[in-house]
Amino acid sequence: MMRSGRFLSLFFLHSACLLALFAEASEPARQPERIILNLTAEPATSMAVTWCTEVELGEPVVEWAVAAEGTEFVKLAQRLPARMERWAEPVGAPAYHYSAVLTGLKPGTRYCYRVGAGLQLSEWNQFTTAEASAKPFSFVWLGDPQDEITEHCSRVFREAYRTAPKAAFWLFTGDICGDPLDSQWAEFFGGMGFIARMVPSIMTPGNHDTAYLLKEGKPDMYRPTYARRDPARVGQVWLSNLTLPENGVAGLGETNYHLDYQGLRVIMINSNTRLAEQAAWLEPLLASNPATWTVVAFHHPLYNGGAKRDNRQTRDAFLPLFDKYKVDLVLTGHDHVYMRSHPLREGRVAAAGEKGTVYLVSASGPKFYECNTPYPELMARTASGKQLFQVIEVGADRLSVRTHSADGVLFDECVIRK
Repeated sequence: MMRSGRFLSLFFLHSACLLALFAEASEPARQPERIILNLTAEPATSMAVTWCTEVELGEPVVEWAVAAEGTEFVKLAQRLPARMERWAEPVGAPAYHYSAVLTGLKPGTRYCYRVGAGLQLSEWNQFTTAEASAKPFSFVWLGDPQDEITEHCSRVFREAYRTAPKAAFWLFTGDICGDPLDSQWAEFFGGMGFIARMVPSIMTPGNHDTAYLLKEGKPDMYRPTYARRDPARVGQVWLSNLTLPENGVAGLGETNYHLDYQGLRVIMINSNTRLAEQAAWLEPLLASNPATWTVVAFHHPLYNGGAKRDNRQTRDAFLPLFDKYKVDLVLTGHDHVYMRSHPLREGRVAAAGEKGTVYLVSASGPKFYECNTPYPELMARTASGKQLFQVIEVGADRLSVRTHSADGVLFDECVIRK
């Protein structure tokens, strides 16, 4: 009897624990999720952080301190209140997004930080601010993750991190997801994992990142699998999940901006809309550029990978400026192929001793098109059917681009010299 009674007690205790676990699992998550760092317009002295929860948390904060060898930094941590935004898709439960920008940081310094509210706090993560002056560094560039992110892009992200664990930041040239949907952004964050919490990102939108045009409150479909888009707006999911600079054309905040990072001027263009205005904004940035190097990034390539994908408006808006001010490197996506140009000037291969711009098109996702560019004479290397990432090293007198395939193999490389 005693044994049977003990068995029944254990059975009921075990059942109660299981019920409690199931009940807890069914409740909306309170722990911070989708934590991501974004560079600001002043990366030496500030850093943006964004996260979300399924339940609204009162008094959300970021805690941070200069990193230390042990845990003594916790006692020195400062707290900054975060901004909260409630957002929900037309169908689905709301989510609560939080953002804050840490300012007054020291250049070239590693910090620990965590986010949350009350007892619902994340783990401690780390980041490093930019140096105040020019110093060699590297960054990772990825084009068009877009489709099947969990299944096929996760390994690309992880291989990129393994190849360049010391990269200062990651740069994406649009089509982060195939649709401006929360479920697809959940895949993106799942694929990125801890990388987004440790390595800051900057992004510019592609056509798939733009907002749906609505009809009777629902996406206006012109074929069963694709909705009409509004090129003038990004989806709200972009603005909720990211905190990017707003020093570009008015009304294009967090999609068109620039920043200087250790001798490199990075200019992010929203190639979906208002090209003439962005060209007018761009020219003084190029004309009075204190940086040694200039990289311009956007989604739609100037020299396309397919005969039916010509982006003439983009080329007409920006190519004269790239030639006039001798931009070093232009990074684009959209065409789901790989193309690296020779150094180009005025639509031709630059002559020996003449300064030219290198144009790159690449994709990290599993969507592939055939490369049948109408500009084969301008290209140094082309390819189709490859998931790729680039590690770009910025030095005092040389800028190198190394393109790796998803299996980590070096596929292509080039060096631009001053």
